[in-house]
Amino acid sequence: MISNPDTLIEIKNFLEEKYNQFNCTNFIESDPISIPHRFSRKEDIEIAGFLSATIAWGQRPTIIRNANKLMQLMNDEPFEFLTQTNIEDSELFESFVHRTFNGVDCFYFIRALSAIYQEFGGLEKLFNEGFSIDGTVKTAIFHFREKFLSFNPPHRTEKHIANPDKGSAAKRINMFLRWMVRSSTLGVDFGLWNSIPVSALMMPLDVHSGNVARKLGLLQRTQNDWQAVEELTANLRLFDANDPVKYDFALFGLGVFEKF
Repeated sequence: MISNPDTLIEIKNFLEEKYNQFNCTNFIESDPISIPHRFSRKEDIEIAGFLSATIAWGQRPTIIRNANKLMQLMNDEPFEFLTQTNIEDSELFESFVHRTFNGVDCFYFIRALSAIYQEFGGLEKLFNEGFSIDGTVKTAIFHFREKFLSFNPPHRTEKHIANPDKGSAAKRINMFLRWMVRSSTLGVDFGLWNSIPVSALMMPLDVHSGNVARKLGLLQRTQNDWQAVEELTANLRLFDANDPVKYDFALFGLGVFEKF
């Protein structure tokens, strides 16, 4: 981490400026978060958000198009579909493909989500159970992963739920948690969950935010793994201890939109 106080203030001011620039409703349209923004019911937003975040890698227009397909397969009523439909017809989902996430994976995800909402009280409850163990998002993710993969998944499907205990940066789950937990005041994130504090969130680290963070001297680790997530988040907490992941907008925006 940079030790010069003047440089730190300069970087913080720069990131605050970029956060304010990118954390606005204009950001939504070209981002996977646009999918859950189609809904108003809490459970629909959670399910649409989780599935959209799950396939959020690759070209963003393709992510959005395929996430919309997923919603259509559930009649654009994800919560009703998961809780009122007898989900036994794998053929409905077998043609779904997004990169390495295919119909087999998709069908398992739908079945697991159905069970989670009907038997475990929903996604928020599962993540909160894990978080309450030791107050860390890492344990929340690990606990959720164990429960989510407890319905006899195909072996190939397990890789689609990140495991920070094995070093994964868990970018997509951290992004989903940002969507659910951070305040909705500026209209991008939803602020639906108050069971996990915003201050505990971890950075959704990807190649774009990682590269920008390294150029700014906020990240020394060369791998984009959980250790890097912890290092970067700890440094961002020096700028805003109450809301460190707000700088995700700045780092991602600088990398994707401004090619920083």
